[in-house]
Amino acid sequence: MTDPISEIHVLLVEDDPGDVLMTQEAFEHHKLRNQLHVAADGVEALAFLRGEGEYAGSPRPGLILLDLNLPRKDGREVLEEVKNDESLRSIPVVVLTTSQAEEDILRSYNLHANAYVAKPVDFERFIEVIRQIDDFFVSVVKLPR
Repeated sequence: MTDPISEIHVLLVEDDPGDVLMTQEAFEHHKLRNQLHVAADGVEALAFLRGEGEYAGSPRPGLILLDLNLPRKDGREVLEEVKNDESLRSIPVVVLTTSQAEEDILRSYNLHANAYVAKPVDFERFIEVIRQIDDFFVSVVKLPR
């Protein structure tokens, strides 16, 4: 019997179609059981998280993979809103971004990101990083239901 706790919904907040495709391929390549949902910008991500509009009835993610540089509402704003919302703040947020700027790292942790990961440019390394994030947050860390 499959352990239902190990199957979680993951919300990827990413506007780059190439990075979305690589993340989807990483999930398929490693046969990750988690369901991947994609929001292309910060406004869409918050609507998904709150179950608003076209996202009414959307599942609550057990993990958010958040890019910082997004259209309409950037990842920093999304992170701040998630961590200031009592109903959402317990969802772990992994900032997954190309930025290696110290100010972005510091600000993300000050906004209570659970982890900050710089996206590798190499495809194989990117896939491995996604697998490690998934493995850590699904197999190692105890997540709230």
